[in-house]
Formats: sequence, C-alpha cells, structure tokens
Amino acid sequence: MLDPTQIRDHTAVLDANGTQVGTVDHVDGSYLKLTKDDGDRHHWIPLSWVTAADDAVHLDRPQQQAMQAWLSERPDSMTLNSGGIGGTRT
Repeated sequence: MLDPTQIRDHTAVLDANGTQVGTVDHVDGSYLKLTKDDGDRHHWIPLSWVTAADDAVHLDRPQQQAMQAWLSERPDSMTLNSGGIGGTRT
C-alpha cells in the first residue's frame, strides 16, 4: 500500500501512459488535490488511483478516464452543503 507521505507537493501526476494530467497541490485526506488548471479550478483524485510515487505520481488509468472521474469540488463539500451550512472549499 502506498504511503501518502511519499507524495510531494508540486510533483507531476502521470496517467497510466506516462502523460501528465496535473500537478500535486497537496494530499487532502484520502485524496490528492491538484493545482489549479487553466480554468482556475482544483481537482481531487482518490489516492486509490495512485500506483507509485517517486519523481512523479503514477496513476492506474489513462488521462481521459481520470479526467472524467476526478472531483471538481472538495470531497467533503457535499456533506457540508447538504445541511445548508458551509460552502464549497476549493
């Protein structure tokens, strides 16, 4: 099992084919928070997708699959908003 402390901030995130899909902002619970994209949005991917962390973070899926499934809101924001309190934290 991957030790999340092996993942360094500002490390490239590579898909299963070696294509960069993002850059680590930081580990956020059981997710990787990626730095903002060109649209000024963060994205979160589950640590369960990570197969290795060395000079880059390696994912178990290709770019298109990762981009279709990553989260565009902090994972706990749905819980915070369901009761009408809190806001979306990005």
